[in-house]
Amino acid sequence: MNETFVADAVLDCVADGVFTVDSDFRITYFNKAAEEILGYDRQQVIGRPCREVFRSSICDNGCGLKRAIENDHPVMMRAIYITNASGDRLPVCISAGVVRDDNGEMVGAVETFRDLTQLEMVGHDATQTVLPNIIGRSPAMSRVFDLVPIVAESDSTVLIEGESGTGKELVARAVHELSSRRDRPLVVVNCGSIPDTLLESELFGHKAGSFTDARHDKPGRFVLADGGTILLDEIGDVSPALQVRLLRVLQERVVEPLGGTRPEPVDVRVIAATNKNVSQLVELGKFRKDLYYRINVVKVSIPPLRDRCDDIPLLVDHFIQKSNNNGREIEGVSPEVMEILLAHNYPGNVRELQNILEHAAVLCPEGVIKPEHLPDEFLGSVHTNADRPDMMESLQRSLIVSALQRNGGNRRAAAKELSVHPTTLWRRARRLGVEMPENDGRSNPRRH
Repeated sequence: MNETFVADAVLDCVADGVFTVDSDFRITYFNKAAEEILGYDRQQVIGRPCREVFRSSICDNGCGLKRAIENDHPVMMRAIYITNASGDRLPVCISAGVVRDDNGEMVGAVETFRDLTQLEMVGHDATQTVLPNIIGRSPAMSRVFDLVPIVAESDSTVLIEGESGTGKELVARAVHELSSRRDRPLVVVNCGSIPDTLLESELFGHKAGSFTDARHDKPGRFVLADGGTILLDEIGDVSPALQVRLLRVLQERVVEPLGGTRPEPVDVRVIAATNKNVSQLVELGKFRKDLYYRINVVKVSIPPLRDRCDDIPLLVDHFIQKSNNNGREIEGVSPEVMEILLAHNYPGNVRELQNILEHAAVLCPEGVIKPEHLPDEFLGSVHTNADRPDMMESLQRSLIVSALQRNGGNRRAAAKELSVHPTTLWRRARRLGVEMPENDGRSNPRRH
């Protein structure tokens, strides 16, 4: 299979719409996803002004392509509305950048757009009944969305793994709300925040006189969760001695309060959550292997925010809406702020992003959030991830290969379609590593 065919197939198989325009903003390329999202055949739009086709909410003011050209800087991950062929408004997330020839002259621009229709359903309407308060549409989060309803249908013990701030408790609550136990309590215990000497009493309860100051019987959290669900958060911090008692609860479904003389049966679904790798703790001898097998019946892994950057614009919009519900009038974030937010690695994950935007909302109660509204310590820690591929270079490579394929390898015809001189096309293809066909267009006509 030749490189030209593969690259063209890749561009037509990506989920994002991709189109290019010339210097007059007339469409010169339109991929398959763009056809499907908008409902147009590419032959219907080639040569037409992009504003006639997209009829977006920013065509008159703030066009992503124009802004990229005017600022000589890409526009990244901006949420807008466009209008499809049927006249329906669609939410999309766009990125745009200028395409230049080897001499640095602008020959057009390229824009990608991602359909957020399903995201809106998952992030707003559907999340109110399916996965409350969980926002995302990235492939990593889609796997979580698919898994949670399946897990909720059973009564199996669940282990939720994820870094701090990723939303483990939200996922646990979603499992409970979708289960047959939804009308019974969900009891949350943070095992890492309670001293080990008190945690045993908190979990299993105690009888009067079992220790100093134990004047009355006190039911433990397992008993309080009877018929419902108990979330053991940060279970990786539980001491080995307490792990033995937890194992008995999971095996026999009974608890024995401190000072008690007989076990008490409990009907509880157990969800364990941790920001640690429990399997590694087992290898190090810090966590019982038999308890690990008991809690790891079904595992749900929550991805860190740095692995789901596609969700950042949606999370930003979600947190801004929450701020506006508290009386603020924030319009959104500037393109510069969005680029800063996208470049950060987020060791604190979604919780960190929320704190950043809450800080900005205090300093900017109305209008557009700008870099000066962000926390100083955050700005000092931002760095661009050098491992991320160059979007514009990748798109230019794909566009050249695609044009060559459509023109049967005719370099001159491909150059004409891309509005560049054949020599410029050859130099650019060489720089981008695109293998050019021997046919230069002088003898063979364009193939159909």
